[in-house]
Amino acid sequence: MARFAGVTAAVAAPSIRRYIGPMSFSPFDPNGPDPRRRRFRAIPVRVLVPNVITLLALCAGLTAIRLAFEQKLELALAAIVFAAALDGIDGRIARLIKGQSRFGAELDSLADFVNFGCAPGLMLYLWDLSEYGNVGWIAAMVFAICGALRLARFNVMIDDPNRPVWGGNFFTGVPAPAGAIIVMLPIYINLLGAPKAAPTIVLIYTLAIASLMVSQLPVFSGKNVGKRVSPEMVLPAFVLVILFIALLIAYPWWVLSIGTVCYLICLPLGWLSYRAHRRRDEAHAAAMAPAAAEASAVPGAPLPPVDAPERPARLN
Repeated sequence: MARFAGVTAAVAAPSIRRYIGPMSFSPFDPNGPDPRRRRFRAIPVRVLVPNVITLLALCAGLTAIRLAFEQKLELALAAIVFAAALDGIDGRIARLIKGQSRFGAELDSLADFVNFGCAPGLMLYLWDLSEYGNVGWIAAMVFAICGALRLARFNVMIDDPNRPVWGGNFFTGVPAPAGAIIVMLPIYINLLGAPKAAPTIVLIYTLAIASLMVSQLPVFSGKNVGKRVSPEMVLPAFVLVILFIALLIAYPWWVLSIGTVCYLICLPLGWLSYRAHRRRDEAHAAAMAPAAAEASAVPGAPLPPVDAPERPARLN
């Protein structure tokens, strides 16, 4: 048996060496060289800054949910407004410091769903819709789902190659942060001292705002606002911003109520402006059609030039 075992080991040794190569480094030496270790490129700090702002906004939205369960409604509303303010500046800061990233865009969408979909729906349910039981919960859930659908459609349409250049000035449907602010109008009015709205009115209003979020209504985006300020308007702009912040701190419910009503009144203006842009494009296409037909009829004739300006980049 010993002789047979020795012969078997001698025959198997070459096969083992053929399948198991020598190790280029010791697995037990933590300081040894590892030629197969992947080397990742360092991430610039300017890419991390917008993501930190987005995470702060997410913390504010989650805190608003906790405050709503603790019946601290005023603080919960303040947290939602703070999250909306952070959401409005993270994309601008990312473009300003050239810190855009695909990761930041996806993180921003997930944070918006929590901050402006789940949190407002839960707050409305705990405040008034709970009196309708399952019906009220369905209304709150529909609002959150419409917020998710709105964000998913935005992510898809932002890369649409057939979208006109001026289409970057408009949102399709009410954006999620604006929807979260305006859907809580009944709470603002109640905090001003008015009687609490009936659950039926709150339910219908919540579903109406949810439908506006997933509608095809063109809404001004405001992306181009504040990119350039003339020198003579710098100081007045500072004064107006400080005045608005002071009014928001001193009279928050008045400012939010008036701002919400003004926003709802201005929604038809975005639709009218969108129609004007479309008519202008259609008129330009109709004027260029005869020249294109004549050029195509002549062999070898160059086609008329077509303007193709750069498309706007994604927010964050």
